[in-house]
Amino acid sequence: MNTRLIVRADRVTWCVTLELKDLESKIDELIAVCDELEKQQAVLHADKEQWFQERTRLIEKNEMARSKVEAMIMRLKALEQD
Repeated sequence: MNTRLIVRADRVTWCVTLELKDLESKIDELIAVCDELEKQQAVLHADKEQWFQERTRLIEKNEMARSKVEAMIMRLKALEQD
């Protein structure tokens, strides 16, 4: 009877060890995925900043072009009246 208990205890220990190793492996995979996601997030954040700066620059450029066109229209109207 003692032999059976030892064998069963060894099997339980072996099963628990396998389950722990499997769990450890899954945790390692999750950590790797989290690390990769953090890297991707940093890249996306940097891209977002660049796109925001580009957008701001284009809005300013558009406003300058609009001002120039409005000034030209005013000059043309002034020439028509002369």
